[in-house]
This record gives sequence, C-alpha cells and structure tokens, in this order.
Amino acid sequence: MNVEAILTAASVWVIPVLLAVTLHEAAHGWVAWRLGDDTAYRMGRVSFNPFRHIDLFGTVLLPAMLLFFSAGRMMFGFAKPVPVNFLRLRRLRRDMVLVALAGPGTNLFLAAVSAALFHVVPYFSGDVMLWIGRNLHNSVWINTLLCVFNMLPLPPLDGGRVAVGLLPPPLARPLARLEKAGILIVLGAIFILPWIGDILGFDLNVFWWLVGMPAEYLMDVIFTLAGIK
Repeated sequence: MNVEAILTAASVWVIPVLLAVTLHEAAHGWVAWRLGDDTAYRMGRVSFNPFRHIDLFGTVLLPAMLLFFSAGRMMFGFAKPVPVNFLRLRRLRRDMVLVALAGPGTNLFLAAVSAALFHVVPYFSGDVMLWIGRNLHNSVWINTLLCVFNMLPLPPLDGGRVAVGLLPPPLARPLARLEKAGILIVLGAIFILPWIGDILGFDLNVFWWLVGMPAEYLMDVIFTLAGIK
C-alpha cells in the first residue's frame, strides 16, 4: 500500500478515532467530578482537547500499526486513562459503576449521532460527500467497537469496573485483583492468540468473536434505528 493511499485512509479515520477516545475519557472524568472526585478535573482531563488524552501506544502507535497491516481497512485505539480516586466518590460502589459506564455510554451516543447524520450526507456531492460518508461510517464503527470492547467484564476495562461494583464482595474482590494483569490479557487476546492460531492453523481470533461480531450487530441495530438501512 503506497503512502498516498495510507494518508487517504487515515484521513477518514483520524477524526472518528480522536473524537471517540477523547470524549470517552472526558466523560469518565466529568462524571467522577460530578460525583465527588475532582482528581481528573484538577489535572485538566475533563477536556475536549485530544492532546490531553493522547497515549503514545494506544492513540498513536496501535492505530498506525492496525491501519498499516490492514491495508487501511481498520484502525482502533485508546486514550490515556483518566485518573479517578474512587475513595472520594460519594457512594463508592454505585458511583464506580456510573463513572465506568460514562465512557461506553458516550461512545454509544456518538455512534447514534453519527448514524443520524447520514441523513445530511446527500446534501453534499462528489468527493466531499464520499469523505463525509466514510467518516460517519467509521465513527459508527469505532464507537460501537469501543463500547463493546470496554464493556468486557475484565478490569481495568469499564465492564470490569461495572462487574466489580455490581458483584457481591466475595466475587468482586478476586476480579478486582486482575486490574494490573488485565491489559496484558487483552493485548494477548488481540495480538498473540491470532498469531499462535496462524502458526497452528486454527482460528484463535478471540477479539473478533468477543468484540468484533457483537460490534457489527450493534452497528446494524443503530443504523436500522436511525432509518439508514
């Protein structure tokens, strides 16, 4: 894939990815602030400025790698996690769940808005219409993907925090102890298992089974509800 093609592909992914990860993290910080913890607010992380949320690996290197190795068909990333002091929340277990849900909830909202905006695409023409349409389609896809991915019940993902907040303490405590190893498990499922599967001749794309397929279904539902399909 030549440089021009990569830049063209990147131009319809950069805006959706930056908005998705920036607003996701800003939502966590804003909800935490409203529920009693101003840690993120004092650090300037309750902000729509994407540069305050950029993570070198998750926001830059990982999306670039995926864009390159998928020949411009796929880009995925994450931002620097917003710091939350859960002990400062007014009602620890309830508020921890609400803070965790804020990020995926924001992604779901952005996906719905992006799908609805498809109704204005016909008012444009030519390359501009195509470019806007591809941005909106990618916005729906990346936001549904982030929503489903982050709701996996594994700390430090949002779904893991929701599970810890909802489960009874005897079950919540061992799950919470996976916080430090959780991201390694996730990265292993995304990169290592498929690589091993290719060597052995098996389909071990766990990430696609658990995230990609549900995200595709959710995207179809959103488009249908928006009257696009």
